[in-house]
Amino acid sequence: KLISSTDKVDRISIIPSGRAGGYTAFKPEEDKTYLTRSQLMEKIAIALGGRAAEEIVLGEISTGAYNDLKEANNVARNMITRYGMSERLSNLIFGSETDEIFLGRDFAHTRNYSEQIAAEIDMEVKNIIDNSYQKIVNILKENINKLHTIAATLIEKEKLEGQEFEELFVSA
Repeated sequence: KLISSTDKVDRISIIPSGRAGGYTAFKPEEDKTYLTRSQLMEKIAIALGGRAAEEIVLGEISTGAYNDLKEANNVARNMITRYGMSERLSNLIFGSETDEIFLGRDFAHTRNYSEQIAAEIDMEVKNIIDNSYQKIVNILKENINKLHTIAATLIEKEKLEGQEFEELFVSA
């Protein structure tokens, strides 16, 4: 597997749905309650794949990858603030489990860390996102023929089931 050790592609579609210009649905190979740091890093890289493909193929990015970018950022931030997976901040967690969201803002938020720590959290999140993005860019560039084959098939068919995707991926 090039990127995911836990999930298989279930379906890919370029049919717009809501704000998304298309989607890739994944099906885990097994039920997992807990994820490792490397599995979370895979999830981030996968989420950044559409944005990276746009940049590589089109030479610019669009708003189409908004939901994926948001998900990647949420996973990275949770890795640092909830799961203690920061290289620099190690086994510390930040924030409180009782934080309530009200009208899109933290209403009863009690922050248990300084502005300096907040800046370090932001830098750690940025490093995770940047490293994951570079990883997926490299993977896509190394497999550019597969990317073009799958994209051409999607333009023709609009949707691929997991088995079709795997066959194309292997043969390209």
